[in-house]
This record gives sequence, C-alpha cells and structure tokens, in this order.
Amino acid sequence: MPRLAISVERFPILGDFAISRGAKTEAAVVVAAIEDRAWRGRGEGVPYARYGETVESAIGQIESVRSQIEAGADCTRLQTLLLPGAARNAIDCALWDLAAKRSGVPAHVLAGLAPPGPVTTAFTISVGTPDEMARAAALARAWPLLKIKLAGEGDAARLKAVRAAAPDATLIADANEAWAEAGLERNLEACAKAGVVLVEQPLPAGEDSALAKIEHIVPICADESVHDRRGLEDLRARYDAINVKLDKTGGLTEALALVKQAEGLGFELMIGCMVASSLAMAPALLLTANARFVDLDGPLLLVRDRPDGLLYEGSIVHPPARELWG
Repeated sequence: MPRLAISVERFPILGDFAISRGAKTEAAVVVAAIEDRAWRGRGEGVPYARYGETVESAIGQIESVRSQIEAGADCTRLQTLLLPGAARNAIDCALWDLAAKRSGVPAHVLAGLAPPGPVTTAFTISVGTPDEMARAAALARAWPLLKIKLAGEGDAARLKAVRAAAPDATLIADANEAWAEAGLERNLEACAKAGVVLVEQPLPAGEDSALAKIEHIVPICADESVHDRRGLEDLRARYDAINVKLDKTGGLTEALALVKQAEGLGFELMIGCMVASSLAMAPALLLTANARFVDLDGPLLLVRDRPDGLLYEGSIVHPPARELWG
C-alpha cells in the first residue's frame, strides 16, 4: 500500500523578492512524497498568504486525506477530496510522478502530451525604486524576456527606467492587483510607451469589470483572477490571456483541463510559478508547448536549488531528469 510522507523545506531567496503586496526572504514549500514498494513520487506546493494559505494549513489539508491517499486514491479521486491550492498540488504532482516511475512511462506520455523541450523563461525584476529596478534590469539585460513587478504609484517611472536599462528585452509588467480603476488607462499607456507586451492582473480579482470596458492597447493577462476552470468563460471579455500556475489549479490534473478549455476560448497562455525549487517547476514544463510566455524562473531566485534541479542555461530551462520528477 502507498505511504505518504510530508515535509517542509525552506530555500533562502537571493536578495529580496518584492511585489506590490510585500517582500520575502525565503521560499517555504510543502513536499508530499508517496512511496509504493520500490517507487517514490514527489510533489511540491507553495502555500500563498494571498489565498489564505499557510504551511500549517497546507499540511493540515494533506493530513486530512492521508487515509484516502494511502488507500490508493488516484489523481481523479483527489479532485473531489481537496479544493484547488498548494496542498492538492503537492499530492497531485506526487501521484503523477509515482505513476510515471511505477509504470516506466514518462509523465508527458501518461498525460497524452508531446515530450517537453527546452524553453525560454522570463526573469523577474522585483519592485523597487526606479533606480533599483534599473540596476537589476541592467544586470539581467542579456535575458530576452523580463517580467517587471509593479506597485501602482510611480509605475511609469519604473517602466521608463527599466526600458532604458534593458533596451532590447521583451517586457511583461505584473501589477499584482496594485492598480486602481481611476488610473488604469494611464498606466496602460505607460506600458505601451515602454514597449510592454503583456500586463498581468492590473486590478484586484473580483474588482476587474472595468477591463471589459476599455481598449486593451496592451494585452491583459489574468493571474489572481483565475485559478481553475470555474468562471473562466466569464473572464473572456476582460482578459486576453491567463497565467496557469499549478499552485492555483491544485496540480497538473486540473492544469491540463484548464489549458484545454482556455485554448478553446481563445485565451493566450502563460505558464507561471511561485518562488520555489525545481521540483515545483518540473510538472509545469509539460504545459509549455503552446504557451506564448513561460515564467518558470523560481529556482533562479533562490540562493540554492535542489541537488537534482533543472538545468538552466541563461534564459533556457531544460526538461527535468527522471531523478527529479516524471
């Protein structure tokens, strides 16, 4: 019978990771490991305070389904046991990994997908003063795709400074719900002037109806406004793209279904992540084939990654080795 083990691991962040809601200096992740005889599958979830999650609450959720998992519940059954979130993500990805290792069939084959290949990932520039962000962008100017964290007041100056420091980079702007409706069009104009190609989550989730009433002079991507398939069709008039994160969908199982439905509705795709180790990035790489943007730079923001982590060559991230996941 399968045996479930839960652990908490902490990875120091290189410098500070700052967004509009604040900064943090470490990534605290919850790892689920499911063993069945000689095979072991692992999954990693990142509890996120914005969604009411803590390390303790995630562990409690996983413990609440321990008996079902150890009785052999699969990914399909798991969807009915837990709501979307970090806890379900950790278990779901562990089950996919276990199935791949137990069968000897790679996870992408089990999912009916083509083999993942190397992809270009964005690199994140934390929010700060214009000068601070310009210095960070100058250091990262060799990266072809930069994701710029914004905070509302003063964003036009931040964008101008980053563009001057990295004139050749493609820029994504991520407001993390920090803008207000009153300044929405002005901020979009500043993004357009800086050559930004995508704006993530400008308005707070649930308070974004204004996006359906304005011209999208820069395409707009839903992040906090979309977790799984529920309500996705209602977002089509407001957003041009969605950011798919396994910690929001609650694992690869729902993410696969979300991607399929989103493509059918005409959304463009970004495949994103929380700040976490390579174990959290590996399953998400299966989703990148049709994504316009990939933002899986979590391990690059850490002081150290896992010993068996993903291979990053500059902006290129390679598919995981079997020892890591899948």
